[in-house]
Amino acid sequence: MTWLATVTGERHGDLPIAVIDGEIDASNAAEIADRLRELLTNRSAVLVVDLTRTTYLDSAGINLLFALGTELLDRQQGLHLVVPPTSPILRAISFTGLDALVPVHATREAAVEQAG
Repeated sequence: MTWLATVTGERHGDLPIAVIDGEIDASNAAEIADRLRELLTNRSAVLVVDLTRTTYLDSAGINLLFALGTELLDRQQGLHLVVPPTSPILRAISFTGLDALVPVHATREAAVEQAG
């Protein structure tokens, strides 16, 4: 993966949580998508993606999240995002309507509670 971003996988019980630290753009969106899919199992009902430490999200990153959200819905799974109200990427998520497709939470705790 490029040095622009790292994806760390965590678990809260059976719930996979991906923490993305850095920037998501056209140069690394495909690698990030692959890493997010690796965190899922057939038993995963929901994937939580924590974007708290994500500092930049371009159209490739938005497209990645739309595609992943749609893919998971088709497989009867879900995607939840963690985006604090002060995050620089929240406006892009709202402007594009991504927040109408997938739930967006201000904290990881809220996402875990809702997803669990």
